[in-house]
Amino acid sequence: MPDELAGERLDKVLAKVFPEFSRSRLQGWIEEGRVLVDGAGAKVRQPVPLGATITLVPDLLPEQLAFAPEPVPLHIVYEDETLVVINKPAGMVVHPAAGNWSGTLLNGLLHRYGDAAAGLPRAGIVHRLDKETSGLMVVARTLEAQTDLVRQLQARTVKRRYVAFVWGNMPDEGTIDAPIGRDPRERTRMAVVKTASGKPARTHFRTIDRTTWHGQPVSAIHCDLETGRTHQIRVHCAHIQHPLLGDPVYGHARGKRSVKPLPNDFARQALHAWRLGLIHPATGKEVHWRADVPEDIAALAAELGFGQDEEVEFDEDEGFVEVYEMGEGEEDDWDDEESEDDEA
Repeated sequence: MPDELAGERLDKVLAKVFPEFSRSRLQGWIEEGRVLVDGAGAKVRQPVPLGATITLVPDLLPEQLAFAPEPVPLHIVYEDETLVVINKPAGMVVHPAAGNWSGTLLNGLLHRYGDAAAGLPRAGIVHRLDKETSGLMVVARTLEAQTDLVRQLQARTVKRRYVAFVWGNMPDEGTIDAPIGRDPRERTRMAVVKTASGKPARTHFRTIDRTTWHGQPVSAIHCDLETGRTHQIRVHCAHIQHPLLGDPVYGHARGKRSVKPLPNDFARQALHAWRLGLIHPATGKEVHWRADVPEDIAALAAELGFGQDEEVEFDEDEGFVEVYEMGEGEEDDWDDEESEDDEA
């Protein structure tokens, strides 16, 4: 410690010696015992004696932990040396960002695959899902595979099918072709934007069942993405006045809605990425995977009354011919209790 600082309060000395840290952070570290004066614990206001040796062991900042390996449970649907397909649960963030610096899918990939994942951009992630959207994602395990999968996404040869529950009586089928960009009135949201800032976005949908919840019609639909814009399905459905049930951001677009809470306190967008198809980067063959709707969406469907006349064909796989099923025992590693260009 510089002699000219002798006699000053410890927190003031630290602020001058370590200007890269805020005073409040330094005070917190003193109280946590991360600061020693001549090898002994110290207090914020104590004067520092002449010739003292100060030892500081800083705690990592949240953003410094963002790309650290963490034992985040991953539900592996399929895995080989080229790629891995993951069934992401609702509530898991894909990539670290403000407010979610740890516990993300990326942290889990770094833990599972080590240096191999650390050497890839975004640990091999090529597309994302919103935090509260569940379902299938593909992650590359090699740079060659990552490059190939990104090109497939750009060429629109990756097939993605979602199950969604929306307010209102949706048409039997159709295509929503409307450009998406940042909402000019609220930059944290996306919106259909007809100016140059809007990017082309197309969602194909088909209604698979209809019911009524406390006087309000509700539809179950399949959505196939032709493009992968941020919040695409949520924005498109809200744009045509059929917002997703439970959507906290875009769910208020419909003027006439039931004010009664959804069954079982369901409080996320009712959206699940349940089919994924692509050309395998190593073999060149078409491959497809399926992840059945999670328990919360299945329970919501039952409570809403879907499938009263006949079973709802959530598992109808028109356009998806080869499906890799999860084998017995493959769910054993998944512990629910341990557990954004976001496209849906």
